[in-house]
Amino acid sequence: MRNRVIIGGQWGDEGKGKIVDALSRDVDWVLRYQGGANAGHTIHIGQEKHVLHLIPSGILHQGVRCLLGGGMVVDPWALRDEIIGLEERGFQVRDRLFVAANATLLMPYHMRMDELREAKLSRHNIGTTGRGIGPAYLDKVQRTGLRMGDLLLSADRLERKVIEKILSANEVLSNTYQAEPMPARLLAEELVVLAQTLAPLVVDAHVALAGVRAGSESALFEGAQGTLLDIDHGTFPYVTSSNTTVGGALTGTGLPPRALGEIHGVFKAYCTRVGNGPFPSELLGEPGDRLREAGGEFGATTGRARRCGWFDAVASRFAVDINGMTGVMITKLDVLDTAATVPVAVAYDLDGEQLDVYPTVAEMLPRCRPVYREFPGWGQPLTGCRALTDLPPAARRYLEFLEQILGTPVVGVSVGRDREQMIWTPGGVTV
Repeated sequence: MRNRVIIGGQWGDEGKGKIVDALSRDVDWVLRYQGGANAGHTIHIGQEKHVLHLIPSGILHQGVRCLLGGGMVVDPWALRDEIIGLEERGFQVRDRLFVAANATLLMPYHMRMDELREAKLSRHNIGTTGRGIGPAYLDKVQRTGLRMGDLLLSADRLERKVIEKILSANEVLSNTYQAEPMPARLLAEELVVLAQTLAPLVVDAHVALAGVRAGSESALFEGAQGTLLDIDHGTFPYVTSSNTTVGGALTGTGLPPRALGEIHGVFKAYCTRVGNGPFPSELLGEPGDRLREAGGEFGATTGRARRCGWFDAVASRFAVDINGMTGVMITKLDVLDTAATVPVAVAYDLDGEQLDVYPTVAEMLPRCRPVYREFPGWGQPLTGCRALTDLPPAARRYLEFLEQILGTPVVGVSVGRDREQMIWTPGGVTV
């Protein structure tokens, strides 16, 4: 098969984990290229629910190799726990999971700084997951962070290096936040022990992915978060600290552009957002509560209730364009089964003028009000549908409109939580 990049087209939580799980059974590699344990990819297999934060969803398929790329920030404690959890469920992990040596280590002091910074900002905070992602990426760009390759050092050298980093972090904790210091020697000793378990997973990604570069092995690139949370192209400053868009797939793996192949975006049939920041099509009050309950919209990582709203075609067209998406997948279409009408935001009203293009100036988006086009609901369950012809006409018309307004084929539709509840439409949905 051709290589594929799977990218979230909204503010994250679009169902990328399920899509990657469904597509990864026939590939050699699944590559995670950015973010850290702030991701929460949920996969339902029969009656079992699997929530992954760091490890790519492809690990659930026997024989598929998985790589945590150099663009990631990796919490070694969380990674160990995730490996153990999968192994306890009967999955073979350690001979199929690899971590790039140039991935940044996320340490406990990063999480503490994240919590303290959000508390200090108070009502002006970003609404992070508290997993230390921002502070870890800050250490990366300041060139002061630890890397996964450091776990290959001898025990005494690693311990000294970690103590030095923690003592430096303690100065920031004390001077900036007036907080208690972290136990440097204890944490260093813990990491030395962890290194014995994790060091065998550390690889030179350039060497490991030689077959993908040569075209003899196939890869599925697994993104985390979504396009509108990209550090450069998202709703700044209410964004994550990495490139969630297609460029991150290159820099986060070290693979060349020719390796990308198809670029598929994942969009919910409506929109959700976790944390603070502008959300033009958000539904407040009872309508938002109903959609949240119907979709089970609570964060896999934080448990926080997600903000919910109707599909935003303006923001989605922007995501399609900047990523060069060759196809899109629509998830959770079944959540709208009981909706009498299904509105789509087709434009914005900005201070009395209609805006058809997504504004990238941060001060403009909060003032945008959605201009809706409404579609009739279908009023019947979709969970048993397995082909495009099984869908009721109203659901077909809704998908056809999304395909038309996004300007790229809808190549897959999810109608339930399970990995088998997919309708594949490689030629698009428009007859």
